[in-house]
Amino acid sequence: MIKLQNVTKVYGNKTVVDAVSVRIQEQRLTAFIGSNGAGKSTLLSMISRLLKLDGGEITIDGTEVRQWNQEELAKTLSILRQSNHMNLRLTIRELVSFGRYPYSKGKLNKQDHAKIDEALSYTGISDIQNKYLDQLSGGQRQMAYIAMVIAQDTKYIFLDEPLNNLDMKHSVQIMKILRRLVDGLGKTVVIVIHDINFVSCYADNILALRNGKLVKNGETKQIITSEVLAGIYDMKIDINHIGGNDICVYYT
Repeated sequence: MIKLQNVTKVYGNKTVVDAVSVRIQEQRLTAFIGSNGAGKSTLLSMISRLLKLDGGEITIDGTEVRQWNQEELAKTLSILRQSNHMNLRLTIRELVSFGRYPYSKGKLNKQDHAKIDEALSYTGISDIQNKYLDQLSGGQRQMAYIAMVIAQDTKYIFLDEPLNNLDMKHSVQIMKILRRLVDGLGKTVVIVIHDINFVSCYADNILALRNGKLVKNGETKQIITSEVLAGIYDMKIDINHIGGNDICVYYT
């Protein structure tokens, strides 16, 4: 379990994450939602130790995050950031192999290659694994990065806005993969995401931030209501029930 207690981040005189206390449940897909600047990505980065805390405490499986050995943390928690593109000319398979670095230190063995094959198959890109990243569409490239994270084979998987600039087809494919990681492999997936309808259809839990403060935390069905969403986004959002899902309408 991941537990946050009064977690705070300050830049200059601005508090971007303000004393957030919450527990992230295991084997669930949890979505961080909120408007731009709410503190979602900052909070994700602090949990994964990419940013230092200015206050409070984060524990992962009972150990404070700053006390984790870096190598062991990389075998427990993986993160895909927004700015994940590399300038190196790599094939998909070469990129995915980076996910095995915490185990292989660059010397891939039979087990590493098996994990790479599994990740490529899981994301449906085995047939193009020898293509170079600069030959891919945006959706294919993002799928390759998702495969890299899967190959890392961690208990916790964090993704910071993985659907950015993707078409509908690839967005749905990625959300289905994340859902399968939870349901089929027992992973704990945490995602920062703006599309509230993908959250409604695929997430188990929601953690909602506004101006750095935690305003709501709970099961998706409890958060996806017009009243609750109005307090998060400061706008009117109607909810329609379509095909067993709660669909948010906010275009009018």
